[in-house]
Amino acid sequence: MTTVCRIASVNLVLFVKHLRYPQPPSPMPRFEASPQYEHGLPESLGVLLVNLGTPEAPTPSAVRRYLGEFLADPRVIEVPRPIWRLILHGYILRVRPARSAEAYEKIWTEQGSPLLLHSQDIRDLLQEKLSNRLSGAVNVELAMSYGNPSIDAALKRMFDNCVRRIVLLPMYPQYSGTTTGSVFDAVVKSLSRRRWVPELRFINHYHDSAGYIAALAASVRDFWDVNGRGDRLLMSFHGVPKQTLLDGDPYHCQCQKTGRLLADSLDLEEGDWQLSFQSRVGRQEWLRPYTDEEVQRLGKEGMKKLDVVCPGFSADCLETLEEIAMQNAEIFAESGGGELRYIPALNARDDHVSFLSRTVERTVSGWPEASPDWSVSEAARQLEKSRQRARAMGSEF
Repeated sequence: MTTVCRIASVNLVLFVKHLRYPQPPSPMPRFEASPQYEHGLPESLGVLLVNLGTPEAPTPSAVRRYLGEFLADPRVIEVPRPIWRLILHGYILRVRPARSAEAYEKIWTEQGSPLLLHSQDIRDLLQEKLSNRLSGAVNVELAMSYGNPSIDAALKRMFDNCVRRIVLLPMYPQYSGTTTGSVFDAVVKSLSRRRWVPELRFINHYHDSAGYIAALAASVRDFWDVNGRGDRLLMSFHGVPKQTLLDGDPYHCQCQKTGRLLADSLDLEEGDWQLSFQSRVGRQEWLRPYTDEEVQRLGKEGMKKLDVVCPGFSADCLETLEEIAMQNAEIFAESGGGELRYIPALNARDDHVSFLSRTVERTVSGWPEASPDWSVSEAARQLEKSRQRARAMGSEF
């Protein structure tokens, strides 16, 4: 056999072996790392505000994407996944987006989604207050559980700013596994992919905090000062299936306590206020009484002025601006009632943001950024020493 034939024979054997036993792909890093990490970079504190989410536009396609993400969350819909996927993709995402898009169109502004705009205002004012009150650097980021800005993107911005300690603040005063629990899941899932996991403190709820109740009461009084007081105050909270209560979710009890504390703060008598739950879907029983049924009943009784406040929403959104201020106002009038008057959510009121700032300040107690002894010059000196030690160790290896 000639040399050329032998070489060709060897190459053929190697080629066949490669087909049978292909080389494994180059290993990818398992955990996300900061590119070109440098030792001794200045560390900072992060505050992550998380709200529910919003479609990017009031269109069926945008709403379909948003609902597809929202309703796929097992915390939101506790139905076996194979069955639910058939229902979700076979019916709900074919029918509901067009109807929901019409509702979003009614409240959409020239700047975009009300929920996103109000949440951004809260973030910006909270950043300003914390920067003025804390000794160290602080980065306040906003994320949505579903849609944009995403939790992953917000956390990446934090890591790019060398955030090593994070306060997680879901924008839900009352805890529910469907909301607050879902936020915790998503954040932990994102952090579990990081090489350097930061310290994390989690604000679980603030449904009975004095500052939150005071801000709610002030918002109601401000409304009454301008518009006069209605015949009754209805406190409408977002509903959840009754089964969650039976399974131990504290949401129902926390809503009830918020309602009692708000009524006490406003010096309301027993017949001056009541509590209800809105936004139910499907055929299963949800927390009662239902807001739309109560509004209809009060309308049939001939009530002239019904004031409605939604203490479970930190920022105005579809459920407050369209469902309450439009749908339920129409139900009230058509049932024989007079005027349903919606009292806006706390949004970016100064007392609301001040309360959130104080809550974060208490939560970060013991961290460097909250220490009165922390100073920029001392921090810079320690960082430079850290860099020098890192360079010395690098030169040895």
